[in-house]
Amino acid sequence: MEHDIRPWGEYFVLEDKATHKVKRIQVKPGGRLSYQYHHKRSEVWTIVSGEGRITLDGKVKDYNPGEVIQIPQGVKHRIENPSADEDCVFIEVQLGTYFGEDDIVRLEDDYDRS
Repeated sequence: MEHDIRPWGEYFVLEDKATHKVKRIQVKPGGRLSYQYHHKRSEVWTIVSGEGRITLDGKVKDYNPGEVIQIPQGVKHRIENPSADEDCVFIEVQLGTYFGEDDIVRLEDDYDRS
């Protein structure tokens, strides 16, 4: 199973097929991913534990376990963990024609990645 540690937390690839990719993503307390979009995929996020503060095209909303977020291809998005002591864990299902990390277009990033 592919595993990657990032400045905001870590992820595990649960399934990687031609039609989709599934990840389990864990965001540390206070961590947040870059504000980004994708050219070749849409995503569906399901919060499984903790709280996720999600920005979709500039609109911010908090999500709790069991809630599902649809992110269409090309829509700017970000998740952050507002908790001081609990990880935010979510399952990301990517759907589209390409799932490489180089399809991430970062608009803002706390960790100076471009």
